[in-house]
Amino acid sequence: MIMLKNLLKVSILAMVLMASACKKEKEDPKEWVRGSDFEGTRRSGATSFVINGKVYITGGFDGEKRLNDLWTYNEEKSNWIRVKNDKAEDVVFPGKARNYAVSFTVNGKAYVGSGFDGKDALSDFYEYDPLLKTWKKIAADFPGEARYGAIAFAANGMGVVGTGTNKSGDLVDFYTYNPLTDQWKKVSSLPSSKRSNAFTFTIGETVYIGGGLNNGSYLSDFWRYSVKDDSWTRLNDLNRPKKPYEYNLSRQFASTFVIGNTGYLIGGNSGQLLSSVWKYRADTDDWKQHEDFKGAARDAAIGFSIGNQGFITTGRNGSTLFDDTWIFTPAK
Repeated sequence: MIMLKNLLKVSILAMVLMASACKKEKEDPKEWVRGSDFEGTRRSGATSFVINGKVYITGGFDGEKRLNDLWTYNEEKSNWIRVKNDKAEDVVFPGKARNYAVSFTVNGKAYVGSGFDGKDALSDFYEYDPLLKTWKKIAADFPGEARYGAIAFAANGMGVVGTGTNKSGDLVDFYTYNPLTDQWKKVSSLPSSKRSNAFTFTIGETVYIGGGLNNGSYLSDFWRYSVKDDSWTRLNDLNRPKKPYEYNLSRQFASTFVIGNTGYLIGGNSGQLLSSVWKYRADTDDWKQHEDFKGAARDAAIGFSIGNQGFITTGRNGSTLFDDTWIFTPAK
């Protein structure tokens, strides 16, 4: 009789544990799966751009030299392909090989520029035409200081470049580029600290900017920028030490992507490498945590989205460089 009671207790306990496990699984759905490895050289500090739903990667640093190759992701076959022209020749970025460059896409063409060649900060910009598979240097000179570790984005038919660093120190100025007139224009500077290696993402025509590094300090301010009005609005800080929202998203070299109307912030460095994944909720101006990134913690990686999925590839952890690609499908 006693054995029967003990057996019954064990059975009930097992059922409770199973139910608890099932509940936890439902509460913590798996959002990351590993995709096809990037087939180029492992690298960090590359730049990416998306044209008509197709992603491209160029530049970066492989631990010994800066790179100028161009790769694209074949979504149908889930693999990476070296871009070649109609003569089956490799298409390469025509400027100095560099890392920490920026890019933006306007009217079906990409613009890549600034960066670091191992010795100097750069200020030249180049236009990529995906139909012709050709690069050309834009005629208009970038009017700001040469820089690397800047941010760039596109909205309202304009490209925008700002912040960054060079031998003189960190920067806070911003410039718009109009491809129709091939002209740069200085616009309002970020009304806050100078910085490099900040993060940005664009939802519709609204741009969000935050984080970065200033003289060794990780910045926690977060801003919204309107290209149309050339106006800045300060939002809730990335460091929220009080309940009900407790988090600290201050970091540099983070990756971002946008799925639908939601921006995601992945990894980066806050004095230690990070694997956390956060979703920005514009309606409430706060952040919600998702499942941690499942690859090795890293910074200076590439982030992009295609359809309803986000991707992270390349990057570094100290002297270790990566070529793994991970795919994120939001489950909550």
